[in-house]
Amino acid sequence: MMRKSMVVLLLAAIMTPGIASFSIAKAATSRRTPNMKSAETNTVLLPNRSPLVTFRILFMTGSAYDPKGKEGLASLTAAMLADGGSRSKTFSEITNAMYPMATSFEWQVDKEMTVFSGSTHIDNLEKYYALIREMLLDPGFRDDDFKRLQEDAINYLKSSLRGGNDEELGKEVLYTMIYPSTHSYGHQNMGAIGALERMTVKDVRDFYQTNFTQANLVIGLAGGYPEQFPAQVQADFAKLPRGSANGIKLSRPVQTPGTRIEIVQRETRSTAVSLGFPINLTRPSKDWPALAVVASYFGQHRSSNSYLYQRLREARGLNYGDYAYVEYFPRGMFQFEPDANLGRQQQIFQIWIRPVEPANGHFVLRAALYEYDKLLREGMSQEAFDSTREFLSKYVNVLTATQDAQLGYALDSRYYHIADFPTYMREQLAKLTLDDVNRAIKLYLKSDAMRIAVVTKDAEGLRDAILTNKPSPITYNAPKPKEITDEDKIIEAYKIVARPADVTIVPVERVFQ
Repeated sequence: MMRKSMVVLLLAAIMTPGIASFSIAKAATSRRTPNMKSAETNTVLLPNRSPLVTFRILFMTGSAYDPKGKEGLASLTAAMLADGGSRSKTFSEITNAMYPMATSFEWQVDKEMTVFSGSTHIDNLEKYYALIREMLLDPGFRDDDFKRLQEDAINYLKSSLRGGNDEELGKEVLYTMIYPSTHSYGHQNMGAIGALERMTVKDVRDFYQTNFTQANLVIGLAGGYPEQFPAQVQADFAKLPRGSANGIKLSRPVQTPGTRIEIVQRETRSTAVSLGFPINLTRPSKDWPALAVVASYFGQHRSSNSYLYQRLREARGLNYGDYAYVEYFPRGMFQFEPDANLGRQQQIFQIWIRPVEPANGHFVLRAALYEYDKLLREGMSQEAFDSTREFLSKYVNVLTATQDAQLGYALDSRYYHIADFPTYMREQLAKLTLDDVNRAIKLYLKSDAMRIAVVTKDAEGLRDAILTNKPSPITYNAPKPKEITDEDKIIEAYKIVARPADVTIVPVERVFQ
């Protein structure tokens, strides 16, 4: 989860051209466990002539390190550091100090990474750094801040996520279906409501002491900072406990054969669908670039050229968009590009069907499975492969267009032990062939162990329709081409094979409880 402390007024300025060069800890291409500590330096530096200085202070910890029964402690701790003030200054005083500098300090917690980020003009570097240094190295841990942020976290899960956001809710429920509670990834990053309600300031202090250590720290700096500034930052952060490097060995989630569907019953005017399964590869894996091409072709995020978008939105007008991913992509409804520093040892292949009218919920689920099964049977064409590969070769420049994004991706490349991301992707894509991509489809994509999360009002009706294979004809406000209506006849009867025990209904009040 990511929170913004103050309004950022420098976004346009951050789009600074002419990033000259960077010095990154040597990134071996070995297949080591990504978060294992080595003899490499703990800095990632991207010096240039920009008048802005960008910070990304990364700790190799996250929700995967939440103690059992304290799910959400990593996020609450990060919130206390970024939004809770230092020992000498209240959060309000820090906010007031940053306001005239037109800057901010943000936090983001995922499974294995916690990152604090912000940018400031070089003229304000000394004042800005003094503030964030205090926040991270000498936190206040005040009771009133704790109660405020604890309540914020609980309200996020209760009201924002499960009470008012069908799209993100469905995607997060899918992850809890794939990763059981016994797995380190088996709870939402913000935590569980019951666990958050029981937490204390002492829990936060203990987590901070154990996880926010030199061994887990990576300092990221970019921009026109003074030559000696990185050494100063390193010396300051050497005041943290030395600690030992975090590292978890994750078992693969057990995926029993068969389709499993979880229908979240919520009072909503739409139906949202997410479906997917775990994949045994991440960025440094040999076949990851091939699957990245597949996901981009099938459902590039916010792209009207992707296959699913063309078939479900453009041809049928069902919803706002339909996308596919091979990496975790939270907050997708709010942004066009994914955030950096969401590095994980395990990922899933996911299809996101943005909400449709409830009357079309069964049809759109069938349509997504129908098109996905077609992809598995037919693979990609040469034309589709060529155009998608060309798009991705250029899209990496969009992903790293800002100084902050370049720094974030450089940190991720350190985590995955690969070259800088744009270079890595262009090199991998250049040698990729259509045969490589279609082989990866056969090897990694499957439909015999699909997990499906649906958020809708009439959960009983949808469950009954799925189990009885009830036809789901679709009607349009305007005539459609015969090609579409003929295909609709196939889709409206497309069988979803699932046992009654594997199609469950969950009241929204029980989700993330």
